Amino acid sequence: MARDVSDSTPIGSKDELVSWIEAGEKPASSFRIGTEHEKFPFYRSDLAPVPYEGRAGAGGIRALLEGMQQRLGWEPIVDAGNIIGLAGPEGGGAISLEPGGQFELSGAPLETLHETQAELAAHIADVKAVAVPHGIGFAALGASPLWTRAETPVMPKGRYKIMANYMPKVGTLGLDMMFRTCTVQVNLDFATEADMVRKLRVSLALQPLATALFASSPFLERKLNGFQSMRSEIWRDTDNARSGMLAFAFDEGMSYEGYVDWALDVPMYFVKRGDTYHDVAGASFRDLLAGTLPQLPGERATMSDWANHLSTLFPEVRLKRFLEMRGADAGPPEMLTALPAFWVGLLYDTSALDAAWDLVRGWSAQERQALRDAVPKQGLAATVAGRPLHEVAAEVLELSRAGLARRARADGAGQDESVFLAPLHEIVARRRSLAQDLEERFRSAWNGKVEPVMTELAL
Repeated sequence: MARDVSDSTPIGSKDELVSWIEAGEKPASSFRIGTEHEKFPFYRSDLAPVPYEGRAGAGGIRALLEGMQQRLGWEPIVDAGNIIGLAGPEGGGAISLEPGGQFELSGAPLETLHETQAELAAHIADVKAVAVPHGIGFAALGASPLWTRAETPVMPKGRYKIMANYMPKVGTLGLDMMFRTCTVQVNLDFATEADMVRKLRVSLALQPLATALFASSPFLERKLNGFQSMRSEIWRDTDNARSGMLAFAFDEGMSYEGYVDWALDVPMYFVKRGDTYHDVAGASFRDLLAGTLPQLPGERATMSDWANHLSTLFPEVRLKRFLEMRGADAGPPEMLTALPAFWVGLLYDTSALDAAWDLVRGWSAQERQALRDAVPKQGLAATVAGRPLHEVAAEVLELSRAGLARRARADGAGQDESVFLAPLHEIVARRRSLAQDLEERFRSAWNGKVEPVMTELAL
């Protein structure tokens, strides 16, 4: 979760909210790739979670952030006197914390996937160099495989206290989402409103396919949980007012304003003034816009309020000044690069995007939702519009491969970006996700124990 925005410009009308999103438009020549991934820190000696202040003889999350600050020279992000993240040089990405200590890299906006891979490799090398002296490792999986919610540490960040208090009121699994899940996401640009709508529709329809391809969370609390993507299942009962498949995005006339209208009706979590988070959970942004918010009488909305509110919406694809692909579990390094590769190939090539739209445009809202509901458990064995998902996956993966080939962004060895799809080709060919492979190891080589997943998949 990125750093909260600070922009005290007052908002006078809904049109300004629409214009704020519209300002994200870029010519295709300026399209960039911003990749984010999260991972669970753990102590290698006993696989325990890493608290903020650490434990006897070993540093914790604070020490990791301070070490990364010293190593990188990035600006610390502080909340109530606690370092809770780092901001890189202008446009250079950020490091932040999720509620349970999940360590997140929000990558810089880069031109090619070769740069994305290099950024990831550098980050892993840096974080290892800082973590090893503290005996800390990192596991990138969709859900925390060992620890109960009570065993999971809580990070000292103001907005997370507000969210944690509110979550149980609107769903049964919101606290699990906050404290026990990790994802990999990519942020991609759009050129016009029509381009945004086309990309939003295609990526929403195919987000469950990404969930199936990247599923890596078959364990919870040292047991099989019955799902390939427990992370995705958790999102089905977190807070349905602010998450899901956005069926309205497929309505005729979908626009920036259509998304703004939806966002205005999603209850707020907080209003930040200075360094203080004011708990207004459940309140309406429309009231803040009108200056009639009961919790803060007379206070009016600012652009930072709007940007922060948009960051608390959690649909499968999120619109801000770019589009965020939100359906995938975290995974090993090759999967962390495959995720942006998959979406760049589909969305940044006009022919691939058009073909993908032709593939999904006939799916009804009910069929899209049924796929979303089935995939956490069934993965590539799910069906959509009468077709096995593994067949759709092969077709979509070929569209992505061709799109990346047409982009023709080669590395020093002459390889184009389609090389990063290799792990997905293997998954589709075998019709088996990483989650299914992990379950097989649990039943065989691991003798019914989950603990080996932490060390075998450690970054």
